[in-house]
Amino acid sequence: MDTAKSLATLNRIRTLSRLMDNAIRIPVLGYRIGLDPILGLVPGGGDLVSAAFSAYIIFLATRFGLPRQVLTRMIFNVGLEAVIGLVPVVGDLFDSAYKSNIRNLALLEQHLQAADPKLSYIAPIVVEEATSDKKLGLFLGCLGFGSLGLLALLVAIFWFGLHNGGVKSPHQVAPNNVIISPIPL
Repeated sequence: MDTAKSLATLNRIRTLSRLMDNAIRIPVLGYRIGLDPILGLVPGGGDLVSAAFSAYIIFLATRFGLPRQVLTRMIFNVGLEAVIGLVPVVGDLFDSAYKSNIRNLALLEQHLQAADPKLSYIAPIVVEEATSDKKLGLFLGCLGFGSLGLLALLVAIFWFGLHNGGVKSPHQVAPNNVIISPIPL
């Protein structure tokens, strides 16, 4: 592949990887997430769409003649994120922290630095720096406590409904199975 095509492919991989893993900055926390954990919130197909995007990124990366070890590691990263991403809530938290596409971009750029230094000189290697552990901990803590708060609210609503006779229907059944309706029948 010539240098122009290599640069175009590398820039496409960089753009997609950052879109999937780092596109959105969470205000106050400064932590970045991408479309991957957001798509994971969609039941059923969200994780499948994310895995398809990640597979496309790996497909593009194979154009650079990656060694088997690097390719295997990339597939493992995507597979791990896809499998754990299937678990509700926990999977989405994992998706937002693990960032398989950024990890795969770093693997590709490390390979390119060794295999094609000319390309590294033209398009400088930009390995994404991992966010600090404090920011990650704060983000996951807020997400976890928010989830627990929501769960507690749902349990309280359910408990209140059970102990107060449930939701009242406008049509109540009398002991002799006669329907008492506020609207004349």
